Amino acid sequence: MSRAATARALPAPTRPRARPKPKPRAKRKVEPRRRVAGGVVWIGLVAALLAGVVALNVAVLRLNIRLDQTQSERNQLRADTAQLNTEIAAKAASGRILGLASGQLGLRPANPDYLDLRK
Repeated sequence: MSRAATARALPAPTRPRARPKPKPRAKRKVEPRRRVAGGVVWIGLVAALLAGVVALNVAVLRLNIRLDQTQSERNQLRADTAQLNTEIAAKAASGRILGLASGQLGLRPANPDYLDLRK
């Protein structure tokens, strides 16, 4: 037989198929901790802001209570002042003063007959 025939008769040496090596996976970075830490920071920030808003509202409510008390005290003082002005006006009436002067003290009104020497 010829060489060509023997070459066909023998199978060509085959190389065993090499399986492709799996690509090594990159190690994951520790991002979940950053996300968790970031979330904790945001939660703390929001909690601090809410606490500030609540504290501000409490302060405003206290100021409103003080303002209401001051307003009621102011109204009471105005009423007292009006009552005192009424009493002063009643006691300062000229008829009453003339009656007291002539009755209790025995005083008489001055005689308007006088001489004006300024001329």
